Amino acid sequence: MVEKPMAASLQECDEMIAAAEASGKNLSVIAQNRFRTPVWNLKTVLDTGMIGKVVHVQVDSHWWRGHCYYDLWWRGTWEKEGGGCTLNHAVHHIDILGWMMGQPEVVCAMLTNASHDNAEVEDLSVAAMRYNGGALAQVTSSVVNHGEEQQMIFNGEKARISAPWRTVASISQPNGFPKPDMELDKELNDYYKTLPELEHEGHPGQIENVLTAIETGGKPLVTGIDGKLTIELITAIYKAGTEEKFIKLPITRDDPFYTVEGIRAHVPRFFEKTASVQDFGGDITVGSSYKY
Repeated sequence: MVEKPMAASLQECDEMIAAAEASGKNLSVIAQNRFRTPVWNLKTVLDTGMIGKVVHVQVDSHWWRGHCYYDLWWRGTWEKEGGGCTLNHAVHHIDILGWMMGQPEVVCAMLTNASHDNAEVEDLSVAAMRYNGGALAQVTSSVVNHGEEQQMIFNGEKARISAPWRTVASISQPNGFPKPDMELDKELNDYYKTLPELEHEGHPGQIENVLTAIETGGKPLVTGIDGKLTIELITAIYKAGTEEKFIKLPITRDDPFYTVEGIRAHVPRFFEKTASVQDFGGDITVGSSYKY
């Protein structure tokens, strides 16, 4: 088991996957938010097809970090941290997006550093992804959002569902304007209420899943392939934001952004890192429980 993010480049991901295959061992990348009951049950409802074809996804990976956050010695440089909030904060939400939607066809993005002039890396990115069939996803990765309100909203042809859980179902009036579909809304909520709580959540839930895979000879829910997909989406955001272009997936081995060296040679350095604090005190925030 390796913590998130899986690696700093797709090349490293491929080398890790190849090593796992050669050894015959399981490789799992930590994505503990999959093992939270509201997220797990959202995926369960999504997989039923009750909301129809997904047409739009909104992912808000909103965090807030003070200016001094990037004074810690390893934060705020491409060399040591590997990236900014897209890689090290939104990785959780981007993993969930990949789990629920798979790989998009095209990615575009913008990167900026709006509030932390003591760091090379981005503190805010906004990306858009297009999937086969026409669905779009928008992903905001941020450490500048007060309140750290985090959510994932899936709009289908018939209804929207989200984590934290909320439903809205609509049907069309003769003039095309919406009116509530109370029957579907009730059906969604009644079904959601039947779904059980996970016995083990977060890291314990994922560790239990990996141990079960070892005991049964199966595969864990989050494999090296899954970890690589998350890195591929993040790499595409960095490439799109750097080149200001639409990026088609998958990213190939001859692409400069395939390697760590290629990424570092091309990405923007917004500011110079100005401090190198060895350690910090104080409390930390670890993200939403998605329960409210």
